This record gives sequence, C-alpha cells and structure tokens, in this order.
Amino acid sequence: MIPHNAGPVRVLVAKPGLDGHDRGAKLVARGLRDAGFEVVFTGIRHRVDDIAATAVQEDVALVGLSILSGAHLALTRRTLEALRAAGGEDIPVVVGGTIPAGDVERLREAGAVGVYPTGTSLDDIVADIRALTTGQE
Repeated sequence: MIPHNAGPVRVLVAKPGLDGHDRGAKLVARGLRDAGFEVVFTGIRHRVDDIAATAVQEDVALVGLSILSGAHLALTRRTLEALRAAGGEDIPVVVGGTIPAGDVERLREAGAVGVYPTGTSLDDIVADIRALTTGQE
C-alpha cells in the first residue's frame, strides 16, 4: 500500500516507445478517472526517461504502462530503471497490453506489481490498482 495525501489517488498512464495505438490506454485512463482516481495521461510515443520524470514531478502513486508493440519486457525494465534514477524508486509500475501469458511472470520478476494482458476486465484493473494504491478492494 502506498501512503497518500488527502484527495484522489493520482496515477500516470503512459505509452512508452514507438507504439501509436492508444485506445486501450485511453479506456483504462477513463475507467480509472470514473472510479475516482486523478489520472495523468502522457499520450503516445514517450521516452521512458520522460515518463519517469513526469511521474516524479506529478507525485503519482502508481505508473501504468500500456504496451502493444511487443517490447513490454525491455520497456518495463527501462522504465523501472529510469524511475530509480529520477528518485521515484518507490513508485510502483503496472503494465498492460499485448502480453503473452509466458511473459506475465517475467514482468513481475522485473519489478511490475501488476500485469494486465489484453482482455483483462476494466473492473479487475480498477480494483487491483485501488488495492495497490490505497489498500482497499
């Protein structure tokens, strides 16, 4: 659980790398917003260093990566490294998108606290992120 000041929990939804498809990320961002989260959405094609800097600057409780390009393992690792370098080592990272079942555990081993392959229900994502950020389910 992440300590949080009064007000809505702030999360960052980001699209690292060259992937230009953002429909799923926008749906998740809207679902989180509708569930009471404050959502910072970076848009598409951002460098991991920029995502990390934004996460620290915006004082988010969690970073959610949306990756459809197949580079989920490398981009998740690089984002976690960039967060550590930017002073955001305490910010948990979740990742969703086109993720083969065999890579779910590898992403968790790399440091992702939540993994949401395509087809995961929005209700499950919201409940999991609520539990990760507030301890409530």
